[in-house]
Amino acid sequence: MAIKYRNPFDNEVYIKRTKPHKKDVRGEYFRDQTKIIHSLPFRRLKHKTQVFFAPDNDHICTRIEHVLHVATISATICRGLNQTGEWELCEDLAYAIGLAHDLGHAPFGHEGEKAIAKCITPAPFMHEINSYRVVEYLANYGEGLNLTYAVKDGILCHCGEDFNNNALKPTTVLNDLDKIDKRVFLPTTYEGCIVRLSDKIAYLGRDIEDAIKAKFITKTDIPEIIRKEIGASNGEIINTLTLDLISHAEKNGVIGFSREKFDIVTELRKFNYSNIYYNEQMQERKRMIDKGIAEMFAFFGELFDKNGFYYPKYDEGKKRISSSFGNYIKSMNNLYKEDISLKNQIITDYISGMTDSYALETLKDIMLPTAIKFKL
Repeated sequence: MAIKYRNPFDNEVYIKRTKPHKKDVRGEYFRDQTKIIHSLPFRRLKHKTQVFFAPDNDHICTRIEHVLHVATISATICRGLNQTGEWELCEDLAYAIGLAHDLGHAPFGHEGEKAIAKCITPAPFMHEINSYRVVEYLANYGEGLNLTYAVKDGILCHCGEDFNNNALKPTTVLNDLDKIDKRVFLPTTYEGCIVRLSDKIAYLGRDIEDAIKAKFITKTDIPEIIRKEIGASNGEIINTLTLDLISHAEKNGVIGFSREKFDIVTELRKFNYSNIYYNEQMQERKRMIDKGIAEMFAFFGELFDKNGFYYPKYDEGKKRISSSFGNYIKSMNNLYKEDISLKNQIITDYISGMTDSYALETLKDIMLPTAIKFKL
């Protein structure tokens, strides 16, 4: 059977890196996977929120679990389509994009992302763009990870919150990655398109599972049509939607769900927003996050105005966080090059890289009075 669906550009375009290096036994995209999992931003994902920030339960989904779900779902879809004989997809590429797609997520999930955006308005802050910034510029102390073009393109264009496009095909024009500043761009590869929908598959069911543990909802609250058509558990939802996407793509040559399942996915999304993301407990935490992120921006802004790129002295009681911020700036001199005009970008980079737990500890140091030391 002849191959009908393969990516529109030459392979050399996809494997190009910012800095060339010798090929090795791993292959280009598996090599990218190893670069990603050994990076410090990837390690920090285990302490970053998916939905419920800083949970006191080890079984609540964190960002690192989410990216692993996206990677495995994406690779599974590639494998399923390849078995039809009409598709030619790279599982390693899809897996690499899945692993890295959320490396730029802020602490406290999407609420942290929105809070940072408020602090730097009108400049945009979107986790997809920041994930690209992390792998291309910030990781490895300002050297970047030097990933392939195809992986970086998939990271930038994954946009799992977009529910308007259910028939994805790769763009016919190569993306200029450094110029992307909106969520309207499509990936240049089918693998990137697959990750974009795998992101939805990965989080919709998992968020329900965690919301049940948090007692926001019960299984019987889930509308019957959703339970009947795609399932009520994370495993059922992943399996149903993954197989549906493979079947629909095989028949139609586009990456999307069947009309019937897409309608149910839309209903599931509405249910999650009403009962989980807009739950009053979550809204209360959102207000706290907005205030906390703003406090950090103000604190580090004043600290930068006072010390710039050199931190020889520290305010009494704030030495730890002042020292950490100063050490960060020093370690990134290769990137920032002592450019004072980068103040907001530096603070954004620093705060967005924090884990939930580190951000909370920082806020305690900033907002709470230090203990008075008495003579013995």
